[in-house]
Amino acid sequence: MGNCCVGSSSNKSRRARRANLFAHDRYYGNNQILKNQPKARILDKYVLGRELGRGEFGITYLCTDKETQEVFACKSISKKKLRTAVDVEDVRREVAIMKHLPHHPHIVTLEGAYEDDVAVHLVMELCEGGELFDRIIARGHYTERGAAQVTRTIVEVVQACHRQGVIHRDLKPENFLFANTNENAPLKAIDFGLSVFFKPGERFSEIVGSPYYMAPEVLKRNYGPEVDVWSAGVILYILLCGVPPFWAETEQGVAQAILRGILDFKREPWPKVSETAKSLVRHMLEPDPKARYNAQQVLDHPWLQNAKKNPNVPLDAVRSRLKQFSAMNKLKKRALQVIAEHLGGEEIDGLKEMFEKLDSDKTGTITFEKLKMGLIEIGSQLTEHEVRMLMEAADVEGNGTLDYGEFVAATVHLQRLDDDEHLRRAFDVFDVDGSGYIETEELREAVGEAMTELSSEPDVVQAILSEVDLDKDGRISYEEFAVMMRRGTDWRKASRQYSRDRFNSLSMRLLRDGSLNPPSYSMSSMR
Repeated sequence: MGNCCVGSSSNKSRRARRANLFAHDRYYGNNQILKNQPKARILDKYVLGRELGRGEFGITYLCTDKETQEVFACKSISKKKLRTAVDVEDVRREVAIMKHLPHHPHIVTLEGAYEDDVAVHLVMELCEGGELFDRIIARGHYTERGAAQVTRTIVEVVQACHRQGVIHRDLKPENFLFANTNENAPLKAIDFGLSVFFKPGERFSEIVGSPYYMAPEVLKRNYGPEVDVWSAGVILYILLCGVPPFWAETEQGVAQAILRGILDFKREPWPKVSETAKSLVRHMLEPDPKARYNAQQVLDHPWLQNAKKNPNVPLDAVRSRLKQFSAMNKLKKRALQVIAEHLGGEEIDGLKEMFEKLDSDKTGTITFEKLKMGLIEIGSQLTEHEVRMLMEAADVEGNGTLDYGEFVAATVHLQRLDDDEHLRRAFDVFDVDGSGYIETEELREAVGEAMTELSSEPDVVQAILSEVDLDKDGRISYEEFAVMMRRGTDWRKASRQYSRDRFNSLSMRLLRDGSLNPPSYSMSSMR
């Protein structure tokens, strides 16, 4: 839903964001979003200042308490952007979870939630210290001891969530910020937009999160709280060697690597990393969730218990790789903003007519059988099992039928996900002179908005070129850009519906190539 950090704001005019055509035609402006809470004017209590960042649903501002002069971050979520029941439920759940979690030194605090006719406003603790990787890169000395300290913090957050019946579901370095710029500033978890409440034994089937950090059981659509320990294990692996453990040129390749679960401890700097550190990585990245360590077992592991005795040898190769990894994420983030601005522009002529024809009883919804008929009509080659899976995925309200918005997502959008259309559009925005390449100046312009005090522009540009410019000609071609974007991208930054659709498409491809056995469970019994 956005962030609560300070980021550099752009003086350039931003393109107007277009509504997502794949959403329900619904506007919640006059309806209550937050339950059991009277509407209140945020401006009665706070002064809103400069913009700190933008997300899919709204804008984060600096805000100041009129009485105490204390500063916070205010995430203003536009009701016009909440077009589906799922969007509304996401906001309600995020607020409920942040209110439910007790005060914790490493979890950002929700100061208050306000609602008026235009937006929902979440006033949160302000984190000004920058992202985790930027801080590591900026420090001149990075060792196993430092990695252990960060890992302990992340797993303590996991433990706090699980004790309160919450699965985070989106643990990754970008979701941890330092509270301030002081050397010993606390690290804070900031984003609970994908988190869910759970009960012991409850299983979930929706594929959510960021590809690099997904547990194998998420891809198999049958998971519980154990996924958070896996994601923390991926972060630990990156902290120790500078790259993700499961790496490939495509999302499907990343998913297949995760399902294979083979860890590489041979290349640099792993020979220099202690055996106790490798032992913990193995326990956290155990493919079987029943055998995987839980949060308490991780915290009890000797590598964390005896962190002060861990090697204090600089891991210079890790800092260098983290610089490339972090810089590439900054370019991806900007590309996803461009994609978000254009999503929903696809032509959907004829679909409304088809929907109305299939909806012969005029209920405003269609059943599985009618969906199957519609897919056949547009030339789909999906098997009945795949159509059933698609129905389960597209039926966001879980009522066994699809309304018009869900039908569009299930027919057109899903089929176009492998096209280059959105990536080409983002590339063309960056390729200002139309040369067919993103050159150094254009790259500097593209990532300018993502700069922080801890990351210098020349370093970031050079790091991106080192990672993305495969033929080393000093510029980025469309093919090189597309390869980067297809590797482990968090598509939710563009659109939640787009992200859901991509992951549903990924599931089908994994089923077709044999990476997944057909699910042996009933999706309708899961959330």
